[in-house]
Amino acid sequence: MQQFKILSILLAVCFLLLGCEENTRRISGFKVHGIDVSHYQNDINWDTVAKQEIKFAFVKATEGESISDSLFKKNWAGLKKNNIRKGAYHYFHPATNVQSQYNNFKRQVSLEKGDLPPVIDIEETNGRSKSEIIWAIKKWISLVEADYKVKPIIYTNFKFYNAYVGGNFDQYPIWIARYSYNQPTLNYGDTWTFWQYGNKGRINGIEGDVDFNVFNGSLLDLEKLCYDPERTSYLLD
Repeated sequence: MQQFKILSILLAVCFLLLGCEENTRRISGFKVHGIDVSHYQNDINWDTVAKQEIKFAFVKATEGESISDSLFKKNWAGLKKNNIRKGAYHYFHPATNVQSQYNNFKRQVSLEKGDLPPVIDIEETNGRSKSEIIWAIKKWISLVEADYKVKPIIYTNFKFYNAYVGGNFDQYPIWIARYSYNQPTLNYGDTWTFWQYGNKGRINGIEGDVDFNVFNGSLLDLEKLCYDPERTSYLLD
């Protein structure tokens, strides 16, 4: 009997592990689908990706004070060529000088009409307090707004959102990472704009796994969010 119990437990663990390794399937019920990538996806065939109802893609541009993604420029050009809405994100370190991090991003990213707003990717505390983290995010945001004249997007995971972001940035688009097929419900009355619902997606043109995302709205809504140098009301909306 004891051996049977042990075998049952082992089988249950195996099924659990196998379930965790299942590929992320494209979720239904949303009109606008996208992905996000970095150098980890290696060389991407954007011509092929564009044929699969991918309407937007976020690309890692920079991290910290000096890191730039080795494939950012190539991905940025591939997206433009294939008319996929493109956005650039910066992986943020709260303990690192904010101005230096912004300068790193600014050196790499120039926006054109139709591009998505810059993204601050905030997932770690670096040992900083809540007030210090909030101050650092607000500082980076203010620098983006001063130069690009657009409200940046805040990317974070569900746990970090609840601990640091929620209730402090309700006027900014939230891109939430929560790996589930059930829509996330944010606290503090916030509504998510983008949802990263899985990190094991498979798509032709990309070798290996890729993050799957959806936009909370129509394609027209997405276009309204995009950068337009002739628009002057971003910061008032």
